[in-house]
Amino acid sequence: MGSNAYLCKDVASLTKAQRIIFPGVGAADSAMTSLKKSGLDNALIEAYRQGVPILGICLGMQISLSSSEEGATVTLNMIPGSVCRFSFNKPELKIPHMGWNTLKVLKDHPVLENTDGEYFYFVHSYYPRLDSHVHAYGQTTYETDFISALGQGNFFGTQFHPEKSAEAGLRLIGNFLSWDGKC
Repeated sequence: MGSNAYLCKDVASLTKAQRIIFPGVGAADSAMTSLKKSGLDNALIEAYRQGVPILGICLGMQISLSSSEEGATVTLNMIPGSVCRFSFNKPELKIPHMGWNTLKVLKDHPVLENTDGEYFYFVHSYYPRLDSHVHAYGQTTYETDFISALGQGNFFGTQFHPEKSAEAGLRLIGNFLSWDGKC
């Protein structure tokens, strides 16, 4: 893909980033505690305000919303919505939702180009519930339909892990790297 990547562990390095991939695995409350302790929470919000393209992956996408049931924590509030725990009627469905599942593109976005119907890899117990479907770009079904790709302005997020999703994931990351942050 021809891009250089750097691991940003502090505010100074994050403020120099031309684009940000904001991954995450774990719990929302501990992630927010770490971000606040380092000042990266405000740096991410400022990068968003400045129009830097940001790709939130899994927990990185979840904590871009307003709040999370996981630890009942206030999150970054870049996109209006909350994160809710799965609750199923079918006992054969396990939590976490783990493995390959398809993405149904709900509306066009440059990051999702050529990804409709593709399989992506998921590992999560929580899912986003948006205040407005204007931010919904993709959905997946696991007993119920849930939003698996969302965006607003220069932020785009996926519930799935493109970095673990073979060719479709590499395509999505390539799309992000060539995206100008506008939609």
